[in-house]
Amino acid sequence: MTDESIMEAVKNGDLQQASVLFDRYQKPIFNFLARMTLDRNVAEDLTQNVFFRLIRYRTSFREGNLFRSWVYQVARNVFVDHCHKEKQMRKPDYVDVEKVRDYILDRDDEEQSEREKVLYLSLQRLSIEQRELLTLTRFQGMPYHEVAELLGTSVANIKVKVHRAIRQLRDHYFELEKI
Repeated sequence: MTDESIMEAVKNGDLQQASVLFDRYQKPIFNFLARMTLDRNVAEDLTQNVFFRLIRYRTSFREGNLFRSWVYQVARNVFVDHCHKEKQMRKPDYVDVEKVRDYILDRDDEEQSEREKVLYLSLQRLSIEQRELLTLTRFQGMPYHEVAELLGTSVANIKVKVHRAIRQLRDHYFELEKI
């Protein structure tokens, strides 16, 4: 069954089918929110909120829409609500290195681990919008047309913004690597 047909069943009252969607999307949604918040515990809480809202607002899912775009919009809304609640819309001036360590895979290759640490520190320096774009397109593998639909803009606009975000990430990365 497709995600869309399962969501239609959920929308029509078969709430047991939501567990199938949870199994399929829990990890990608968690990864998205973890990269956006850079806090594992907050990401877990927000992921639960996404699936709570999936049930609560199931009637807002429209036939013909992609489920993946819809659920990521729910995740974005949960993240924005969290930021408003915590008054964290401004980018912090510091990065908690201990939190970054939670996202680094355990590896014997210390050099690779250091490069990943610098990458996550560089991601933290990006604006929330840039981090979101790179998370969706590069880490989540979402096609540009889906991101454009999700953000209500054109594919060309997404391509330009992703290109600029990558350039900014690269600049931050090389700046941090020198330190």
